[in-house]
Amino acid sequence: MSQVMKKKVSAAGASASSRSGRKPALPRRRAIDTGSSVRSLAGVAITHPDRIVYPDSGITKLMVAEYYERVASRLLPYLAGRPLSIVRCPDGAGAPCFFQKHVGDRAIPGIEVAMIEDSAGRNPYLVANSVKSLVGLAQMHALELHVWGATVAAIERPDTMIFDLDPDPGLEWSTIVAAARRTRSLLDTIGLTALVKTTGGKGLHVVVPLQRRHSWDEIKDFARDVAAHLERSQPDQFVATMSKTRRRGKIFVDYLRNARGATAVAPYSLRARPGATVATPLAWDELGPRTLPSAFTLATVPERIARTVDPWADYEQSRQRLTAAMRRALR
Repeated sequence: MSQVMKKKVSAAGASASSRSGRKPALPRRRAIDTGSSVRSLAGVAITHPDRIVYPDSGITKLMVAEYYERVASRLLPYLAGRPLSIVRCPDGAGAPCFFQKHVGDRAIPGIEVAMIEDSAGRNPYLVANSVKSLVGLAQMHALELHVWGATVAAIERPDTMIFDLDPDPGLEWSTIVAAARRTRSLLDTIGLTALVKTTGGKGLHVVVPLQRRHSWDEIKDFARDVAAHLERSQPDQFVATMSKTRRRGKIFVDYLRNARGATAVAPYSLRARPGATVATPLAWDELGPRTLPSAFTLATVPERIARTVDPWADYEQSRQRLTAAMRRALR
């Protein structure tokens, strides 16, 4: 499959674990197939629906498909119309998974195709615009969904700026929460409204919705200035470079998520991690030392959606632009 990236990634996900070099948290167990029946969901035939894909919690392939169907109304606004990369785990979350960004040889039910110029030429990218496409991805063993910060229709005008707060493994959750609040405070000081979500791991994403007025380089340079400002103001807590030696005991402010072609885990995406954790949008007043990311899972997030107000309900109304005055304030 020429379009599929050959590099394997661990079951801990396609981003943080591959950078840190950590081994998968689960033993390499193959998914357990307890039946060969076929179930239909959203017009997609789910083969081997009873196959266990999260060995630590007994979650089946059908349960993954049902999760994506249930959260579609919250997930699709952040996914539809955007180039999509996926983490596929054919043998379950306890076994090696792989990252796929181009359309492969096997058709995925409901998935649309967008031709986009990238470093390897003009290539076909996945686009998920419907409930059927989400269920189709689950049928093809896709657990994680990662999106670009731009739509296909305006691919050179990104509309999202993300600060991925990636902590040293030894840091306490309370320290990471404080770092997110410090990032928000800085952005608020220069006039930007920021949102926050868990990543399904130990980090947090601070997210700034943007108007489609800026280039990729403008947004990446601005995000780099924010990261550098945080490092200068609190060098004992933040680091803005990927050097592993400099990151010990600190939080890496990963601004490179804002480069063209880079992706970030989508809100409400599952992670291929123990417990079937979910990248979950939060209200700022929810974020605290007792609000652990492990609490947001395939089992709990649909219930949360049903009983709570959407913490990102004003996302579209929060779109902003970056100004020269903001840049001067950072520098």
